[in-house]
Amino acid sequence: MSIDAETFRQVLGAVPTAVTVLTIVDPSGADRAMTVGAFASLSLDPPLVLACIGNDAMLAGAMRSATRFGVSVLADDQEPMSRRFAARTLRDVAASECLRGPAGSALLDGASAHIECRIVARHPGGDHTIVVGEIEYAAAFERPPLVHHRGTYSRLAT
Repeated sequence: MSIDAETFRQVLGAVPTAVTVLTIVDPSGADRAMTVGAFASLSLDPPLVLACIGNDAMLAGAMRSATRFGVSVLADDQEPMSRRFAARTLRDVAASECLRGPAGSALLDGASAHIECRIVARHPGGDHTIVVGEIEYAAAFERPPLVHHRGTYSRLAT
């Protein structure tokens, strides 16, 4: 039995997700970023995460040759940043809006958490590619995360 795309979106939209921005350095040396809705922990030992990148995403081509990526878990006041990096055009990361992780990844200033990964695997996943990263650096900050739920941005009640 299969479900239609609209039902799939409605059902999965009921699952709240943290809003993340993934960054890579493209072959020209530029920092590129995109908002990623499908990001999750995968393994504690070794510490692995996964990100799902649409095969038609502007970053997909550069992601195929990347060896590492950074992730910024956006804070609840960073919705404009999420919208900017969710646009269907390739977006550069301005030096003024990021910090550098130990391995050089651009990590967005003011985020709720930062992660830097070495890519250890890529797997086809329908119309996406599942990118698995081994965490080499991680930091959490005392900032509540931005959450996406039922097609809109939300904040956690505190």
